[in-house]
Amino acid sequence: MAIQASISSLRSQPSRPLLDSPRFLNPTTRNFERKKFNFTCRSSRENEEDYLLDAPVSIGDGFSFSGGKYSDGPSRSDEWFSQGKIVKAHRVLGAGEKAKDPLFGLTMGVGSQAPADVFRWFCVESGSAANPPVILIHGFPSQAYSYRKVLPILSKDYHAITFDWLGFGFSDKPQPGYGFNYTLDEYVSSLESLISELAVDKVSLVVQGYFAPVVVKYASNHEDKLKDLILVNPPVTAKHANLPSTLSLFSNFLLGEIFSQDPLRASDKALTSCGPYKMKEDDAMVYRRPYLTSGSSGFALNAISRAMKKELKVTYSYITHDFLNSELFSLAQFINVIIGLTLSTTYVELMRTILSNENWKVRTTVCWGQRDRWLSYDGVEDFCKRLNHKLVDLPMAGHHVQEDCGEELGKLIAGVLSKRS
Repeated sequence: MAIQASISSLRSQPSRPLLDSPRFLNPTTRNFERKKFNFTCRSSRENEEDYLLDAPVSIGDGFSFSGGKYSDGPSRSDEWFSQGKIVKAHRVLGAGEKAKDPLFGLTMGVGSQAPADVFRWFCVESGSAANPPVILIHGFPSQAYSYRKVLPILSKDYHAITFDWLGFGFSDKPQPGYGFNYTLDEYVSSLESLISELAVDKVSLVVQGYFAPVVVKYASNHEDKLKDLILVNPPVTAKHANLPSTLSLFSNFLLGEIFSQDPLRASDKALTSCGPYKMKEDDAMVYRRPYLTSGSSGFALNAISRAMKKELKVTYSYITHDFLNSELFSLAQFINVIIGLTLSTTYVELMRTILSNENWKVRTTVCWGQRDRWLSYDGVEDFCKRLNHKLVDLPMAGHHVQEDCGEELGKLIAGVLSKRS
């Protein structure tokens, strides 16, 4: 949704697509001494109007109902952005049409448009590239920023890399149906493309929360490329299959659209309702930023949540029918059913099936924040013990362990990786 107010004062600024801007591709060149930023990106009416990336909520192209505004000076979000770079990975599929909103058919802002060829990911690296690589992967919904306390710990002996998933943070956030639909298969294939760009040699992967099944599915296809796999509060039991109400509400028709455009509910509540984490205002503004500057983050949040909910219903009906009406339902058929579906009971079952395979070659460690309010600890210890996966408990951490105990998690990861060395 392009802005209508205060637009005449912006017409004199030069038009430049956001992610193709030299400033974006080389964030370190940004001048933080200015009180206002000249960061601009195209509105939905191409070649006519611009809007500010760092605009207050009253000017941005989203329709947030709360969440404050940006200050005119440098922010922690800008500082974080200056540490990163843009990596192109995963080919854009689709007809290349301009994304339109599903209700009124209006052309949407640039934040909801897919690039012409390859998606753009925001990545932050720390440590020497000559050291063994470890990739830190955030959960749903979060950002690479969540690993800001982990990176300095790992950078001493490792080449630590973190990134924003498509749909989050500073990475591309295309409108679903126009190049990316936020399904399990797409996330797995896009991760494959990104890791190929980031790490040529063997790599260790750390993933937190509900994106763990995506990473495990990737790992099952690339066991020879992986050294270690560390899962942080992953959904591994049958009880973990259902999304918590904090996240599932984004799948509701209309209500989901409203809530996903509210930064306080989409970012603050989602991060603080699952454990003891208390956000400082500067950190909160980093997580709110995507929701304040564009509606695209909210649309991505809707798409992911709805895909999860939809596939859960379809899969349950299909499996129930076959189990009740066929005595020949084999394991191979079961795996064919669950591969490619989004996070649901089948997501969890697929991950459990992979990790339970006697031929699984990747050394796997599970780290568990015991104050997780979303995922119950019941059954986690038995699961790890039965499969001989190492389990490390963090008594003071919640679901987002890297936020609650970032330094401790960094030391824990370093300890796990050093034992192999």
